[in-house]
Amino acid sequence: MTSSTTSLLAPVENDLNIMTDNLKQLIGARHPILGAAAEHLFDAGGKRIRPAIVLLVSQATMPDHQLTSRHRRLAEITEMIHTASLVHDDVVDEADLRRNVETVNNLFGDRIAVLAGDFLFAQSSWYLANLDNLQVVKLLSEVIRDFAEGEIMQSINRFNIDASINSYLDKTYYKTASLMANSAKAAAILSDADAEIIEDLYNYGRNLGLAFQIVDDILDFTGSTEVLGKPAGLDLASGKLTSPVFYALKQQSYLKTLIEREFSEPNDLSEALELIKNSDGIEQARQLAKDLACKAAQNTSCLAPSDSKDALYELTNYAVSRLY
Repeated sequence: MTSSTTSLLAPVENDLNIMTDNLKQLIGARHPILGAAAEHLFDAGGKRIRPAIVLLVSQATMPDHQLTSRHRRLAEITEMIHTASLVHDDVVDEADLRRNVETVNNLFGDRIAVLAGDFLFAQSSWYLANLDNLQVVKLLSEVIRDFAEGEIMQSINRFNIDASINSYLDKTYYKTASLMANSAKAAAILSDADAEIIEDLYNYGRNLGLAFQIVDDILDFTGSTEVLGKPAGLDLASGKLTSPVFYALKQQSYLKTLIEREFSEPNDLSEALELIKNSDGIEQARQLAKDLACKAAQNTSCLAPSDSKDALYELTNYAVSRLY
């Protein structure tokens, strides 16, 4: 976890460490190869923001601010689903690095990586069923479906300049925000929170998830390989058109030509990156992320004062602070 989030997530830091140890033991006990993959996955420097949101929402919505075993299990399920999606993403993208660490597919091969992701999805579904709450089962099952739908949308829209900012946001919801939104909602449901609070916390996760991904998409153009944990400009090179690109396309007509020919000529990619940086695309995307983070901050007003509420609020500032 980065130093900037360590203090931010202090209310649940110990709980996150317990969760990580549990996940390693849980997966490692089944098979040595899966165990090695699990050690690698859960030691790979992830910020664990998704399970942290589950734990913070759980504390914030419980009358005594105490976590139950079902809340803890929901956090584990959330991290398993998220990690499974990353493993499959890396196989699809043929990625060698994530967070400056070798990917599972690079270390163990595509076959093991796919099976490890499948195992995590299956294991999360098993634990989900054992929560004995049909509403929560439906919510998290929807997330797994959304991941697949988002991946399909992303694949069919590679290099597609006729796609829109709205289709990009739909894809971003499916691939990123759905898990934050529905797991936050599920945590509030397990706390027996009021319906209005449950809906506000769903919107909190949705808005925060979108803001986080838009910032990540901006950093693909402005960040370094060291910061990103992968080569800068990689998303654009692979045909993933994100918010800065869609905004830039409205101002830089030649950018369309470069994308349509899939950067097949020498210097096409570097020229496209320059066109985007010389447009207002990055600034417009930055404003969109700020607006969504502000909405997420407003969504926390439904909660009673607590350290957990403060942490949820500060996460909205952290999401956009990564731009500076």
